[in-house]
Amino acid sequence: MRFKASINIMPLEALLDPQGKAVSQSMGNLGINDISNVRIGKHITLFVDSADENLAKQTVEQACTKLLCNQIMESFDFSLEKV
Repeated sequence: MRFKASINIMPLEALLDPQGKAVSQSMGNLGINDISNVRIGKHITLFVDSADENLAKQTVEQACTKLLCNQIMESFDFSLEKV
């Protein structure tokens, strides 16, 4: 079976997000004052060929923990859909 994984990686809440802070300040400069506390992360989409959904989840989890996400500074979550 083939699965599509949608992965979101975000900076940990306890850490400063310089990109998000710069965007938050720029919103105010543009007169968009209702937006604050912007956090900027990454979105990754990939496909997994696996015998079942549980194995596909394990594969994506392994990819995130070993390569895609720096768990010292980032957290991740993902969803799978069968394609």
